Amino acid sequence: MTYDREIIKVLVEAGEKGLSVKKIAQHVFNASNSLFCVVMYDDIYTYVSQYLLLNSKSKMSLIAHGERRGTYKINTKINEGQQLMIQFGIDEMEESLDITPSDDGELSLF
Repeated sequence: MTYDREIIKVLVEAGEKGLSVKKIAQHVFNASNSLFCVVMYDDIYTYVSQYLLLNSKSKMSLIAHGERRGTYKINTKINEGQQLMIQFGIDEMEESLDITPSDDGELSLF
């Protein structure tokens, strides 16, 4: 299982300041860990740190180094088309999470 999508989601939510590798790994761990699928924090931390290192080397990459040591953020200096893909991806996820009440005003369980 890869955690790439969750890493990008966390970085987009973090905004311009970005987050440290530890905080990103904690968010990914909390999003991925469940009762039926137990994952080790060390494995996720290793994956997140390697992913961020590999995907922040180029100036045209999606992820950039933050202002402080060990922080990463979304690269806002890249092509607008790539940036729009990120924004539309978030909008699609938000639309899929909208819950609409039924005709009688109550929420449906199914």
